[in-house]
Amino acid sequence: MSEIVPPEVRIDQLTGLRTILAAGRADRPIQFTPSPRKEGAADSCPFCEGREQKTPLEVWADRTGGEADTPGWRVRAVPNLYPAVGIPAGQEDGAEPAAGVPSGDAALRDPLRASARIGEADLFARSGAGGAHEVIVSTPRHVVSLGELDDAELAAAVAGWRERMRAHSDASCVQLIVNEGGGAGASLEHSHAQLYALDFVPVQIARERERFTAYAERTMGGELLADIASEEVRRRERLVAIDDDAMVICPWASHGAFEVRVIPRRSTPRFEDDEVGAAALGTALRALRGRFGDELELNLWVRTAPRSTEAFHWHIDIAPKLSHKAGFELSTGVDISIVSPEQAAAELRGALGEGG
Repeated sequence: MSEIVPPEVRIDQLTGLRTILAAGRADRPIQFTPSPRKEGAADSCPFCEGREQKTPLEVWADRTGGEADTPGWRVRAVPNLYPAVGIPAGQEDGAEPAAGVPSGDAALRDPLRASARIGEADLFARSGAGGAHEVIVSTPRHVVSLGELDDAELAAAVAGWRERMRAHSDASCVQLIVNEGGGAGASLEHSHAQLYALDFVPVQIARERERFTAYAERTMGGELLADIASEEVRRRERLVAIDDDAMVICPWASHGAFEVRVIPRRSTPRFEDDEVGAAALGTALRALRGRFGDELELNLWVRTAPRSTEAFHWHIDIAPKLSHKAGFELSTGVDISIVSPEQAAAELRGALGEGG
């Protein structure tokens, strides 16, 4: 009989949120499977080269030739046809600021800054969802995963992310995500990222920023994620891979099984101001595909510093879609992971051929 490992609670160093590691729940019978891929999807895909007229007009492209909205591009960005944020042109003056939130640059519509709590009397405050929402198509080829790109293609895609993030430097917060697979929220299978230029700072990002700032003050200038990374290299229990520029780890309080994080070795607040990380991201994707196969569905996001924030350290997180969040997670905000990050890291190292 195998040893029963008792559940334990771990605290995410970057957000303070708790995760329950419950390895015993891995023995449950589970019938969850990835969403099947659609036959013939490439035949009508609007993101493939040669179908540029099926998308909104491009706002940017990395081109080897051709004019805008024609073939000859490597990476291409267009407005999202169904935007989650962005007030239509001509309606900007009709959007009222949220009640109790001071206008101007000082407030930044920020949930954890004191200025955003002044005079907050309206329990039903609302405002227009300003900002921008773009799609960044990773490649002209019809591939369904970043993991299918070769090194040069992936480097070009990541450079495109940075280019578009810099284009929205006036936003309060820029969030870039990748959804791969129907179960992970992708509506089109052709590999692409989505960029949200927000006029507010989401609570989870604000929590992370506040913990970076508090750690720097408490340690007389210490850098939270840099210190975590150094310790992860020393301990090696959760280290998956490392190169000259960045490392791949399974975070201490992973919010789900086989979550991985890409961390640059040099502390830089903003992903868009750096140049490294594409190679380590490729390593992380190879490890996950080696462990779970090409059909793996996942969510990926880039965490970069909000505007006017310097105590920060960018990173990329990848969360494989191996289960669904259920009632406990949704009702408490506490995630349950059935695989420890130490076990996950060992298996991912094995998938890379580096032993456990």
